[in-house]
Amino acid sequence: MTRLLEEVGYPSDVDIRTEFSHILADIETEMSSVLDERDGHSRSLYEMLAYHLGLDGEPGLRGKRMRPLLGALAYQSLTGDYRPAMPGAAAVELGHNFSLVHDDIEDADVERRHRPTLWAIWGIPLAINAGDALFALSRLALYRLLADFSETRVLALMRVYDETCLALCEGQYLDISFERRADVSVEGYFEMIGKKTAALLAASVQAGAILATDDPDVIEAYRRFGYDLGMAFQMADDVKGTFWSSTESGKPEAGDVRKRKKTLPLVWALEHATTEDRDRLNAIYLDGIRATDGRGPDPQGIAPMSDDEVAEVMAILERSGAREHTLSEARRFRDRALEQLDRLPCAESGKRDLANLVRSVIAA
Repeated sequence: MTRLLEEVGYPSDVDIRTEFSHILADIETEMSSVLDERDGHSRSLYEMLAYHLGLDGEPGLRGKRMRPLLGALAYQSLTGDYRPAMPGAAAVELGHNFSLVHDDIEDADVERRHRPTLWAIWGIPLAINAGDALFALSRLALYRLLADFSETRVLALMRVYDETCLALCEGQYLDISFERRADVSVEGYFEMIGKKTAALLAASVQAGAILATDDPDVIEAYRRFGYDLGMAFQMADDVKGTFWSSTESGKPEAGDVRKRKKTLPLVWALEHATTEDRDRLNAIYLDGIRATDGRGPDPQGIAPMSDDEVAEVMAILERSGAREHTLSEARRFRDRALEQLDRLPCAESGKRDLANLVRSVIAA
């Protein structure tokens, strides 16, 4: 794993769960409290949600909680105390996970965080319902903020939350539609990750600022910081998903390539590789294109990319400069985020905490 981190520029000495363990513990306590309010014959639904969220007692199966942590740190940087923002942080993470449950179904992924996804265990109908429940719970979590904040402030935050959820749906639409098209551009890719990934990170930071200040310029500065971080995060993740090699097998893992996902390395190569290489990429990826009206083959019925085809794609990506270009773009957005962070009107300790979070995404 260390080799992977070095390849994509991730630092091996910044561990979010160690650095911010006390805040993360409080975020998870708040999330559990939201789930535990519900009882009765439908209690097993909330046990499903706890399983997906990693709150079921199994060690090491939680996500990074980066989005709620960003909001908590943003609020703390302006006020000195993160705790009043906990309901908002819980809402962000519950909302993020509603999208992940649906994402797993839409991508036919049977595993997340090294264990089966909800739909793989309970089936698609119950998993869709569970995702919808997470969305509703995330909205209900926001109402808890009324204990410490005015209705006007909470309403402003709810508007940002709803606009962000719609942006997530738009980004997911683009992502799925890209899998069924052969004409995806770098510009289109940037719009897609801006909505699907960067929008939620931006809103997470913005939410912390909304709860802490009435200054629209300060709130916008925090939002821009989160957006640039989100862009860097997604492109660094594209490098990991494309170029990681398994040290155990010696074969390219290349999960995003095998899924024929239109990540930045692939989209860049389709625009900048030689004509011969572009034609070959299109021929390989064409096998995975489905009709947008759903009449094409089921994604699980599409023939998987062979090891030889994976190796061929990887070779084309390397000689087209796709790896270095994607890393360069990730670093560019990381640097923009750090520059924006440096200008935020908050204490140096707050900037330091947020900078450490940036470096957990991609090394400075």
